[in-house]
Amino acid sequence: MIGLIVARSKNNVIGKNGQIPWRIKGEQKQFKELTTGNVVVMGRKSYEEIGHPLPNRKTIVVSRTKKYEGENLATASSVEEAIKMAGDEKVYISGGYGLYKEAIPYVDVMYITEVQTEIEDGDTFFPEFDENDFDIEEGETGGEDIKFIRTTYTRKKK
Repeated sequence: MIGLIVARSKNNVIGKNGQIPWRIKGEQKQFKELTTGNVVVMGRKSYEEIGHPLPNRKTIVVSRTKKYEGENLATASSVEEAIKMAGDEKVYISGGYGLYKEAIPYVDVMYITEVQTEIEDGDTFFPEFDENDFDIEEGETGGEDIKFIRTTYTRKKK
């Protein structure tokens, strides 16, 4: 199973100045629940922003310029290579833009947190994809000052 996890604003922003442009209590809970005990694939910039492998999961960093190796940490040169490295384990693609764009053709399910805000001057956006390729199911809502809706996009069987 290959999943993708992202939070995006109503105007499709996922980043601003190299950061997630919101802090919403409970918004990242789903990420931890889904990825713990599994494989997380992220781009070099996302990994460097975090600065260390995520606990209780294997982290594969996709980079063509740097090598990361350690306990539960490896490097791949592409999304396809990262998926092969994961073998039969569940894989979750966790950003950023380039990785999402490369991964969308491979994913079985996308967990998209729709953050109910517009971000001015966002500089990183979630890539376009054909919603007709997916069954869409709205899930839990949350947030206090800024609301969010968890939406699951499951690829339709061909």
